Amino acid sequence: MQVAVYDTKPYDRQYLEQQNAGITWHFFEFRLNAQTAELAAGCPAVCVFVNDQVDAKCISKLKAIGIKLIALRCAGFNNVDLNAAKLAGIAVVRVPAYSPYAVAEHAVGLLLTLNRKIHRAYNRVREHNFSLSGLVGFDLHGKNVGIVGTGKIGKVTAEIFKGFGTRILAYDPFPAREWALKNSVEYVSLADLLLQSDIVTLHLPLTSESSHLLNQSTLGQMKRGAFLINTSRGKLVDTAALIEALKDGQIGGVALDVYEEEEGLFFEDHSSEVLQDDELTRLLTFPNVLVTSHQAFLTHEALTEIARVTAENIHKLEKGEKYLDGTIL
Repeated sequence: MQVAVYDTKPYDRQYLEQQNAGITWHFFEFRLNAQTAELAAGCPAVCVFVNDQVDAKCISKLKAIGIKLIALRCAGFNNVDLNAAKLAGIAVVRVPAYSPYAVAEHAVGLLLTLNRKIHRAYNRVREHNFSLSGLVGFDLHGKNVGIVGTGKIGKVTAEIFKGFGTRILAYDPFPAREWALKNSVEYVSLADLLLQSDIVTLHLPLTSESSHLLNQSTLGQMKRGAFLINTSRGKLVDTAALIEALKDGQIGGVALDVYEEEEGLFFEDHSSEVLQDDELTRLLTFPNVLVTSHQAFLTHEALTEIARVTAENIHKLEKGEKYLDGTIL
C-alpha cells in the first residue's frame, strides 16, 4: 500500500516507519492543499495533520487521482470538508483517542508553569539572578477549576486537578453524569462556570457552534483575574478580545498550546524572521501569557498510538474491512 504523508516532521517519520508492514510511506514536508494534492498520484491514501487544507477543491483533486482514503493522524477534523469527501466517495478516518493523558498533563503543566512563574525563574537563575521578586503565585488547593468539555481529555484533566484539592466545575452539552457523580464533579451552565472558576481550561472540538466560544462577551463573564488554558483548538478563543481582556486585567493569565492563526507558524522555525502576525506578537509581550506551539500531543505513548491506529486504518482499506470504532467520520 502506497501512502502519501503530508506535513511531516522527523518524529512523524520515526513512528510511522515503525508501523510499516505492507505500507510504503511517501513523506512530504509541505502541507496538503489543492496545489499539492496531485503529488499523491499513485497512492490510494493520504495521511494528513491539523493544518492541511482538505477543502472541497483539494478533495476534488484527490478524487481525480484516485484517492480512496484520507487518514487524519489526529483527533480533530475541522480542516476537512466531510460533505465534499462523502460526495467524492472518499472515506475519512482519524485517531480519536491517542492519549488523553498527554494533552491533559500538558494543560496542567502549562498552568503550573504560568502560575508559579517557573519559566521566568528558570531564565533568571541562568543569568545568576536569584531574586524572588515578581514570582508570587497562588495555591491550587481550594480553587475552582472549570472544565469546558468533558470528553476523554477533559475527564482526565478534571481528575488530575482533583488531586490538587480543587473544586471541579464542568460544562458540556452532553454531560457524563455517572462519571461526574463518581468524581465529585459539578455540571453547571457555561455562564456559571465562567463566573465561578479561578481557572478555565478548554477541552472541546472546534465546530461552527464552538468557534469563538470565548469572545468579548464570554471573556467578560469570567471571574476577574481568572486564568485561561487552551490546549484544544485556537479558534475557540477570539484573540483580539483576549488581548483586550488581558490589557484591562479581566484575565489574570493565559496559557495556550494552540493559536487562532497558527497555520504556517506553529511546527516551524521562524527564529531568524520578523514575525508577521501582530496579534501573536502582542500576546508574546505579556508577562502573564505562556505559549507553546501545539505540542500537547507530543509524547512517546501518543505518537505510538497515532501511528498504530493510522496504519491499522490504512490496512483496513486495503483489506476491505470495517474501520475501528470511532475512527470513521
